Amino acid sequence: MERVRLTDTLEISRLIYGMWRLGDDKDTSPAHVERKIQTCLDQGITAFDQADIYGGYTAEAVLGGALKANPALRDRIEIVTKCGIVAPVGRYASSMVKHYDTSRAHIEKSVEASLADMGIETIDLLLIHRPDPFMDHHETASALDDLVKSGKVKNVGVSNFRPWDWQLLQSAMKTELVTNQIEISLKEISPFTNGDVAFHQRLGTRIMAWSPLGGGALISEGGAIGAVLDELAGDYGVDRSAVAVAFLLAHPAQVLPVLGTNNLERIGRIADALKVNLDRETWYRLYEAALGKEVP
Repeated sequence: MERVRLTDTLEISRLIYGMWRLGDDKDTSPAHVERKIQTCLDQGITAFDQADIYGGYTAEAVLGGALKANPALRDRIEIVTKCGIVAPVGRYASSMVKHYDTSRAHIEKSVEASLADMGIETIDLLLIHRPDPFMDHHETASALDDLVKSGKVKNVGVSNFRPWDWQLLQSAMKTELVTNQIEISLKEISPFTNGDVAFHQRLGTRIMAWSPLGGGALISEGGAIGAVLDELAGDYGVDRSAVAVAFLLAHPAQVLPVLGTNNLERIGRIADALKVNLDRETWYRLYEAALGKEVP
């Protein structure tokens, strides 16, 4: 598995295992979660993506159960997590409305909760989960800088930010933002043309792609996309999800896909995407199918 150095303090696997649905599995026991982690490690996947809100603010504790049961796992993995969304469930059940909170107090409280739930001493990469229309960028920037300085967080980044949101926050920070996690897939190709990919490609910052299988839709997608995926999957001896992920891997921006599933068999096939090498014309066959028409 290719290793990607994001900073002097963070090197991760090219493919990332997403834990969005970790708390939704029928079996959330430490032993079963450890099997998922080990299945990833067997393929060279060492990066694991979390968020405080996942599972109604329970998924980090589910991961923490496995890490507490087998502390040696912590030194073998990189943990990405997020904060900033307040939904009226779980620990925030008393909230009147779902909203974003990028205040210093909330960020610090969220980090402390994440560290406690996962039973770890430091977060490898903390992301602000969504752009906050009510953000005081000086306050948010200072909070993130101080968390890095404290050692509780090694690196910081964002998720779902547009270029102007990134620039606003970065303008007040001493620490460099490491990544932007955005939705990109054959079902969501707009970042290739709306400036999102181009912005980060120019900066040389790596994009993490969430929902690279279109929320699972590409697994059963029909029509032109399904036909091309099936043809290429047959050529390479993989399933269509591997081709869909390879579509992102092939791009010069060197996208880092985040893949999540609770199925152990499917987890064991995540790295099949690395078996697929798409040339420019083949990439455009998939792009055209996703676009629904010939490029202009």
